Amino acid sequence: MKSNHQPELIAVVGPTACGKTYRAVQIAKAFDGEIISGDSRQIYRGMDIGTGKDLDEYGDVRYHLIDIADAGDKYNLHRYLQDFNKAKEDILKRGKLPILCGGTGMYVEAALSGLIMPEVERNEELRKSLSGKSLEELTQILASYKNLHNTTDVDTRDRALRAIEIQQYYSEHPDEAAKTDRSSAHPVNSVVIGLEIPRDDRRKRISKRLDSRLEEGMIDEIKMLIDSGVNPDDLIYYGLEYKFVTLHVLGQLSFSEMKRQLEIAIHQFAKRQMTWFRGMERRGIPIVWIPYDLNDDDFIASVGELLNFNP
Repeated sequence: MKSNHQPELIAVVGPTACGKTYRAVQIAKAFDGEIISGDSRQIYRGMDIGTGKDLDEYGDVRYHLIDIADAGDKYNLHRYLQDFNKAKEDILKRGKLPILCGGTGMYVEAALSGLIMPEVERNEELRKSLSGKSLEELTQILASYKNLHNTTDVDTRDRALRAIEIQQYYSEHPDEAAKTDRSSAHPVNSVVIGLEIPRDDRRKRISKRLDSRLEEGMIDEIKMLIDSGVNPDDLIYYGLEYKFVTLHVLGQLSFSEMKRQLEIAIHQFAKRQMTWFRGMERRGIPIVWIPYDLNDDDFIASVGELLNFNP
């Protein structure tokens, strides 16, 4: 039973391959919780190995926002916040502890900050006017709207177009844009735990996990998605494993070159994740950093102390 001083949500964050799912499941079992995924790609059905769903790890722990959209769909932050709030309220109503687990900093921070995002429809006229622009040109256009804190906005032309589309909408609808201002939002009463992992350990775990995913059939998974009708461009849009393995399946990269480029990209992604989480702290969301390899009993004891703390 939760005390009156207990936060309404606990979040587990950290870079890829640091063991977030394992720790979130531990917390759920120890404190009667349910897990809400904070991963922007685990929401897609059929994208299992490449996103590291590791569903076997959950055991009998209930999870939310995994496998809720078809691969190829363009899920977005607006939809995530709607689904997150619905899942959180459902968990709380049943007297359970919501545990937000994931490495997509933009999703996690928006959820914890209590932001409200307006729904932005496709602007075909704008897209047509930008159709001949290179990714570099689109990046410059986007930079004219806002500071590019989130480099994933310009990973691909599709992402850059979407980001420009949203910023153009905000410029034309200032009242809607104001809703996205954190100064007017109502932050979630939460405790955020960051799993701290030394750089060398992180790099070793990333490399080992990549080998495992390739052995488990990640290439076949992507072939099956394409054979089922998912557009290869949509898989490339999702980035990382789905970008580089799809390019390999299409014959544009050899296996060795695919693996080399992908490994570099994942290391870069982990570094960007840490930059984002450090930025969250500067933006007013405190994170309690706990060593990723702390023994299980000490980890749960540390979480217990935090959950009984009145922020």
